[in-house]
Amino acid sequence: MSLASPLPLAALPSPSTAVWHLGPFPLRAYALCIIAGIVVACWVTERRLRQRGVAPGAVLDIALWAVPAGIIGARIYHVITSPAPYFGTGGDPLKVFYIHEGGLGVWGAVAGGAVGAWIAARQLGIPLGVVADALAPGLPLAQAIGRLGNWFNNELYGGLTTLPWGLEIHRMEGGQALRDETGQPILEEGLYHPTFAYEALWNVGVAALVFFLDRRLKLGRGRAFALYVMGYTVGRFWIEMMRTDEANTILGVRLNVWTAALVFLGALIYFVRVRGPREYLIPIGVPAAAVSPAASDVSQVDLSAKRAGAEPAVPEGYRVVSEEQFRHWRETGESPSDPAVAVDPAGDLQDGEPVDVTGTTSVPAGDGEAPGSASTRPADRDS
Repeated sequence: MSLASPLPLAALPSPSTAVWHLGPFPLRAYALCIIAGIVVACWVTERRLRQRGVAPGAVLDIALWAVPAGIIGARIYHVITSPAPYFGTGGDPLKVFYIHEGGLGVWGAVAGGAVGAWIAARQLGIPLGVVADALAPGLPLAQAIGRLGNWFNNELYGGLTTLPWGLEIHRMEGGQALRDETGQPILEEGLYHPTFAYEALWNVGVAALVFFLDRRLKLGRGRAFALYVMGYTVGRFWIEMMRTDEANTILGVRLNVWTAALVFLGALIYFVRVRGPREYLIPIGVPAAAVSPAASDVSQVDLSAKRAGAEPAVPEGYRVVSEEQFRHWRETGESPSDPAVAVDPAGDLQDGEPVDVTGTTSVPAGDGEAPGSASTRPADRDS
């Protein structure tokens, strides 16, 4: 006999399978959603980096560092904040490595990914603030797609509800719904708030907000990323309080609620205090094709040029320039030599303070933190 209780006519179903097998190889919906989100974030970031002058393909070099570091950071945060299943009574320490079962904390993912992106940006000679701002709309889109993995896993839902979009939840084990003697999937009693879906929809809205305001205000020096952090944490704050899964608490409030509030304040302070124009970059050591202003808003760096007879030309670094100089370079292929509109690569000047900039600020790859970089350190359990 099924343990399912009588349900209203209107309800959202949940998948009864989260893992498929191709011979001996498991194909996990959770992992596929995470990968799909990474691909979307990389595509968005690549487009936005190229619009600021970065050579095509740089996002792959950044992803090689940022993605593994983000996954490691996400898992570390989850294990630290929810240690009982691994190190508590009856816990299994080896399950620390069972990432496929879920348990990736977004705060750790952002922190770890930021470290990886910083390392890659140093090697490429790209200011970290440029990378962060380029990623700002793509990251919430990736998070929205990743939340679909929670739907397949029948996890991260809220309390009981009678709303038309109440969610059916299966009793899952090993990526499959448990079944009764008739072979029907067993459902938990009642319907539940699909909080993972609320967060996914919120994240899409955050991506749209960042894209619109960044396009309108031409945010720079990491401020677009700070705007994403503020938007995400506001949603996470109220959505987290709806959830009913087990979590550590401080003063009776879930840990992630406190984290969301503190990270929001940090991002807000950064957004308000940091000022300066958007950075644009001109590659050093590679030719650029001249294009008309109407032809494209994407970097036309020629990476097919050959160096030393065999190796493709790649930028040795980048020069931080003003928007006007960047447009001139795109239109003519000529690097600027006249004094630039004030750009504050060091980031230590107050608004209105004069600055002498030649427009030829070099950012060689690997030579320390690039000028104009803006370090952003916003800190779940995928949860």
